[in-house]
Order: sequence, then C-alpha cells, then structure tokens
Amino acid sequence: MRKTFKLLPLVAALALTGCMSMAPSYERPQAPIVDAWPAGEAYAEAKLNQQALPDWHEFFTDERLRKVIELTLENNRDYRVAMLNVQKMRYAYNIQRSEFLPSISGVGSGEHSGTPRTLSATGQDTVSHVYSANLAMASYELDLFGRIRSLSDEALNQYFATEEARKSARVTLIAETANMWLQLGADRSLLAFAKETLDSQEKSYKLSEASYKAGAINLLELNQAKQMYASAQASYASSQRAVAQDMNALTLLVGTSVPEDLLPSKVEVVTLAGVLPKGVPSEVLLNRPDIAQAEYTLMAANADIGAARANFFPRISLIASGGTGSTELDDLFDAGTRLWSFTPSISLPIFTGGANWATLRVSETERDIAVADYEKAIQTAFREVADALATEGTIERELKATQEYADATKTAYELAQARYRHGSESFLTVLDSQRQYVSAQTQLAVAQQARAMSLVTLYKTFGGGAVDLDKKSEGEKASSVKVENEA
Repeated sequence: MRKTFKLLPLVAALALTGCMSMAPSYERPQAPIVDAWPAGEAYAEAKLNQQALPDWHEFFTDERLRKVIELTLENNRDYRVAMLNVQKMRYAYNIQRSEFLPSISGVGSGEHSGTPRTLSATGQDTVSHVYSANLAMASYELDLFGRIRSLSDEALNQYFATEEARKSARVTLIAETANMWLQLGADRSLLAFAKETLDSQEKSYKLSEASYKAGAINLLELNQAKQMYASAQASYASSQRAVAQDMNALTLLVGTSVPEDLLPSKVEVVTLAGVLPKGVPSEVLLNRPDIAQAEYTLMAANADIGAARANFFPRISLIASGGTGSTELDDLFDAGTRLWSFTPSISLPIFTGGANWATLRVSETERDIAVADYEKAIQTAFREVADALATEGTIERELKATQEYADATKTAYELAQARYRHGSESFLTVLDSQRQYVSAQTQLAVAQQARAMSLVTLYKTFGGGAVDLDKKSEGEKASSVKVENEA
C-alpha cells in the first residue's frame, strides 16, 4: 500500500507534464479590412503618433463629468454583473483545472449486521461489526491525450473572453454616461431657450390682444400671435419632459442619484485630450476589448476541438484507497488492520453510434462560427472608426454653418420686429422670421451636442484608453482578480 501511494504523485506528475494536446495550432485570422484609414474631404486626418488614447480621467476634461463617470463605475448594476461574471468564469476555470490532480477524500464507516441461527454457520444468533477508516482516491484520469488540458485551455480562454467583455462594458458605459450627460446639457439649453421664447410669445400675444382691442391689428393677426404663443407653450412642455426623462435615464445609468452640482446647465463641449492611436487599422483595432473578446472566444473553440479529438482515444483511470479495518472500534488502528485497493482501468471507444464524430464536427463548426464572428467584429469596428472619422471631418464645418445660420435668423428676426414697429413690415413676416429663428436655435443646440458627442464616439470606437489601475474606482478594484493556479 505504501508503495502504491508513493507512486501516485509520480503518476500525477507524468500526467501533468507528459500529456499532449490534440487541439489544432492556433493562427490568428487575417483582418478582413484594408491597411489604411479612409481618407478624403469628408474624413478627419488621422494623426497617429501614440500607442493608445489616454484613459477617460485624462480624455474628458470636465471635472463634473469625471465625477459622474466614477459614480457610474461604482454603482451601475449592469457593470456590477459584468464584474461578477468575470469572477464566476474565473472559478469555473479553477474547477476545470482541478481535474489535473486526483481527488482524495477521507472515508470512515461502520457496518453492523445480525445473522439468525438458522443462517449462522455456528448455529447461534450472531451480531457482527466492521469499522473502517480510509483515504480514497476517486476515479482519476491520466490525461495522456490532452482531453483535460484542452478543456482547461477552453475554460481559460472563456475566462479571458469574459474579462474582455467586462472591459468592453466599461468602455461602453463610460461613453453612454458621457453622452447622456451631454444630452442633458443640450436639453437644458433647449429648455432655457424654450422658456425665453415662451415669455417672449406671451408678451407678444398680450400686446397683440391690446392692439386688436384698439383696432391696430385685425383678427387674423391676433390668431397668428395666439398660434405662436400656443406653439411656444407646447415646445416648453416638450422640453420639460425631455429634461425630466434625461435625468431619469442618467440616474438609472449611474445607479444612484447625481448631485445637482455635477450636472450641466447648458450645452457642454468636451475636449479631446491627445491624438488618435498610431498604427495601421488591423493593429489599432486589436486594442478594442470587443475584438479581443471575439479572439479569446475563437481560441476557446479551437481548444474544444482538441477535447473532441481526444474522445477517439483510450481513457486510463485510476481508483485507489487505503486505510484500516477492524471488527472492533478500539482495534481500528492496531497493527495488522491495514487494507488497500488499487483499480486501474482503461476504456477504449469501439462503437459510439457516430457520437464522437458528430461531437468533433460540432466543435469544428463552432470554431468556424467563431472565426466569422471575429472577422465581423473587426469589420464592424473598422466601420465605426470610419464613421467617427467622417464625423470629425465634417462636424466643425456643419457647426460653423449652423452657427452662422442661427446668427442670421436672429438678425432677420430683430430687423423684422423693428420694421413692424415702424409700420413697414407685416406681422406675418415677423412671425415667419421668429419661427425660423426658433428652429435655427434648436438646430444649433443639436449641432453643438453632436460636436461634443463625436469626441465621445472617438473614445469608444478606439476601444477607450489604457486603464490606470491606480485610478480605478473602489468597485473596480474590488473586482480585479487574478487567475489562481494558472498553468
């Protein structure tokens, strides 16, 4: 028995170091995109001279926005679930790796039986007692053909994929928080303008009522003034609703209430810190966590093929136990009570009804699907970056033209009012110029919001910045775990 148990560590070591992997050699698929970013009048020039975008602490320059993002990373429930999923996959990997080592348990038992004299060899009623204490090794598979190693590699890559999914969720959450914060500022600007317009229309309508009673304007002009006043009331109510819904959405996104001093009161423009990352698209896009997640998923599918191939080969299992046994509990550990067993077995698949072949084909198909998903992720990322560069290449011109249009409509509205007061212009012209002015101001707020959000989109499409571990929120620090027992 001693010799048997002395050999078990050696057998385990041989199984750990000597097993082969039957998984195909992994080769990263070639990125199915061109080797240069799109260029032209519609695209921003990509000045690429650094490895990655700065982290969000540096990328977003508004201190209020940074504090709101910190609150989001600490309190958002979806992100909390993403972090817990990482922990779950980490433990799942540890469970799979535990199959490399034998499972040994202590077993103690007592068996008591009675035999009547009619069945007893002595012709007397007998009562027997058997006590035993054992160390038992459950069925332990020698991984000679790499089945367990392949399953372990699969679990490890699934863990890494989940970690990249968490990073992707982090980047998306930061971008969504910034965009919602900016949208709230834009809608508050529109609300302030709608209130200003409403006050102006109310005053204009009251003047029109007085003018109508004095006979200075006709009923048509009075109703036109009432129409503009009612429209201003509706616009103000709509703006109030938009701001309230923005606050509700931001509160849900952050996961807690946001102090008023951290909220924007008007359209804000974040500043782009740094420049775009350097390198050709196929290199830059690999920094995106969603693409890294797709590749780890592909590597997991590739490892699963090795486990499926190993099913065609024999499995060697070991079962062993050793301990003591006695008919008397007091004599259980005395000399001469030792007992042991050692049961090696080998299983060779001869006929499985095609199950092993089907399992292998499923694994290969899953790998092919993962390849297609990985390539699609790169193509989608390239398209998102191209769209972001197109926005950057045109948004400034659009904003400038919209600003000029808004300034022109304001001037036209003021001139129409002055001409109307001097009797050289009709009230209808004043109303029409005012409608154009209100519409232009709304377009300007939307364009300013698009200008700010385009920078956030750049941050997101390039996969976010490098994570500074010292700047992680407490929630993120608590979730940062390393793989235990890593191969």
